[in-house]
Amino acid sequence: MYMQSKNKTKRTTVWLCTTAMLMAVNVAMSSFGVPVPGGHLYMNDIVICLAAIMLDPFAAFMVGGVGAFLGDLFFYPLPMFVSLVTHGLQAVVISVFSHYVMKKHPIISSGIGVTVGAVIMVVGYSLGRAFIYSTPEYAILKMPYQILQAAVGAVLGMVLCWRCGIYKLYNKMMKHYH
Repeated sequence: MYMQSKNKTKRTTVWLCTTAMLMAVNVAMSSFGVPVPGGHLYMNDIVICLAAIMLDPFAAFMVGGVGAFLGDLFFYPLPMFVSLVTHGLQAVVISVFSHYVMKKHPIISSGIGVTVGAVIMVVGYSLGRAFIYSTPEYAILKMPYQILQAAVGAVLGMVLCWRCGIYKLYNKMMKHYH
């Protein structure tokens, strides 16, 4: 009984530290953009997709929604609630697909998840921009950047998770304490 409790505590600690670390990386990545002609691309979608594939829906929301919210709060607060809702929903949907849909085909289900998540991100930010800035034209103007950001995040999140072995490494570590 004591050993089981000790392992559960270690498992919770690993989960908490992983969630906190990925949230901090999301805050950092959402705080600056890569300059491109006509705007900036933010690379935090990579972290959101990676975390959402690996972690449960609650942890994914914390990394995606709360992490992006904090990044905006510290550096550009106007869209912080749009980021909370949009990236939070994006992360939860990716996590649900990755953990509960087609369990025998995790790569395919997480691929579907990041695709649906990308659509959520693009639509959420387009509607959010139209509402915050009161100009649908501005939202339409920025849409190609949102699509590019979502696609880069989805592809690189999948590559880091599956090709680079981060998913396997995390699960191996978590099974050690189960």
